[in-house]
Amino acid sequence: MEQQQRKSDRKTSPRSQHGCTNCRRSKVKCDEHKPICTRCWQKDLQCSSNFQLKWESSYRDRGVAFGRSGLWGKNAPKNRQSPTRSTESDPAVQEETTWLATPTIQSWTFLNNDVSLIRRLYDEEQGHTKRQLLPAFDVKLAIGEQGPREPSLSTSRSSSPSGLLKGVDRASVQTLPSSLSIFPSLDEIGNRSLFDYYINHMCPRTVHSPLSQSPFASVILPYCASATPTVLRAIQALAACHWAQYDPQYTNISLQLKSRVLREFRKQISVDRGALLASDPEILVIVMFLCMFDIVDYCNPQWIVHLQGAKDIIRLRRRQLQISTRGNGDLQQDEVSSFVELFFAFQDVMGRTACAKADLFGPRYWDETDTTINPWMGCSPALVSILFSVMDLSRSRQSMLLSDDLMTFETRAATLKNRLERLEQQPRTNEKDQSITRIAEVKKLSCIVFLKCALYGGRPSDPEIKILVRKIMTEIQELLALEAVCQLIWPLFVAAVESDPLDVEPLSNPESASFTNGRRLVLELLESMAMSSVSSVHRTRVVIEQVWNSRDFSISKSSEPVRTSTSDLNDWEQYVVPVSDALSLV
Repeated sequence: MEQQQRKSDRKTSPRSQHGCTNCRRSKVKCDEHKPICTRCWQKDLQCSSNFQLKWESSYRDRGVAFGRSGLWGKNAPKNRQSPTRSTESDPAVQEETTWLATPTIQSWTFLNNDVSLIRRLYDEEQGHTKRQLLPAFDVKLAIGEQGPREPSLSTSRSSSPSGLLKGVDRASVQTLPSSLSIFPSLDEIGNRSLFDYYINHMCPRTVHSPLSQSPFASVILPYCASATPTVLRAIQALAACHWAQYDPQYTNISLQLKSRVLREFRKQISVDRGALLASDPEILVIVMFLCMFDIVDYCNPQWIVHLQGAKDIIRLRRRQLQISTRGNGDLQQDEVSSFVELFFAFQDVMGRTACAKADLFGPRYWDETDTTINPWMGCSPALVSILFSVMDLSRSRQSMLLSDDLMTFETRAATLKNRLERLEQQPRTNEKDQSITRIAEVKKLSCIVFLKCALYGGRPSDPEIKILVRKIMTEIQELLALEAVCQLIWPLFVAAVESDPLDVEPLSNPESASFTNGRRLVLELLESMAMSSVSSVHRTRVVIEQVWNSRDFSISKSSEPVRTSTSDLNDWEQYVVPVSDALSLV
């Protein structure tokens, strides 16, 4: 009697109704995660489900219940009736029901969507997500409790398209034959979700405006359609490294992928030396992603090694291009090569503002007459040209002040100051987001602060510096509140390291109508940027805190140190340069 009672109290566990083919074949319960279950993810298998489409109309014509909506059931009440029959017997429901004709299926018919697309469209229609904007990445939603999953574009569990798929088995969509892959090599190397993460979560973070087109998508992705598997693995390694910041289990995956890319890269350049001079920019693209990997990986100093290697490769390729096009006018490069070279040159300039090292790529990439704002850089080439000249003049400052070139130095410094003040940056004609102009203006203000500190010995206690720093912080705060920027790390760095430690006047927050201490505001802004940036925000914060510690220690010893000569180290050289080696600020 007791055994019968236990059997009746025992709960029956539901079977996996929509398990994938691999789990069914192995007789293992599938967790049914989409688009790939946990077991297939871990074993790098192709996850697919064989389901048969069932139409309610055909069941109704045969007079049987559709699915579990009929009379069948272990504990079904005796008075339960079939919804199909009750619907047919209710004339009011018959009048309100509209039946759509089934389209004719031809041999060339295909579906250009899947469940993720339907989910995104449904979320946009219901107002859960913004159109064309990247929502905040939620690790808990992407990983779940049972294993890793592909990050979803939805920001809430309640945002499921059950209303759109009512009466249709959602898993049955997987049985429809997919169109040809745009990246065939992905079928060979696997880990497709990492590539999707790069497209959906990293590319939107590489521009300053969500309405701007990222060159990592518009330029690099078309090239990847015909690239070798090594390039795709480099992208997957970068995506896994970025994903590992939210989920540590991807750390090993990123290191394994990077190690394999390095082995294939070394083998390629050792077997075929001509690959370095080939017109195909594959080598440069691989080096670019390796450089980005080390920047994302808490700004590993190895990114400088990749930068130096890229300089040598670009020099050899340009020399070969000059020989092949001798007498045919200017050098003409493809779009991918131009962007990759711009990437390295911009990394070189912005990193040198902190460490004051010698340049690697020279000024040829920066046209001082081009005032059009580049959406990826967040400023115009003319502003970068001025910044480049300021750094060069700052490096030669001490030698010029100790000789008879003092007049030359003052003249050049005044010229750069006038150029910077008169500079008016303009957005592109097709630019839809007007906030890009404000972003460029913030970078211009930061350049003014850097110029005054590097050439004129400006200090945080100077009234003009204090006004500019407070204005930069306020603008960054307002722009981040609009969720319209991804990379304002350099202006925030300049404002943070040149903030006055004795300035106790709080900064206002326009969103919450509250007041915040300057250093606390910097830390809050860094935390906010960490969710929408591919820069090494962690390393930037470490450097800023080291500068703050040095300034506080100088204040505790005595008052602000006095410069006995104009040739002495300026404020930037004394506090920022010693702790900023190999810091990326892009």
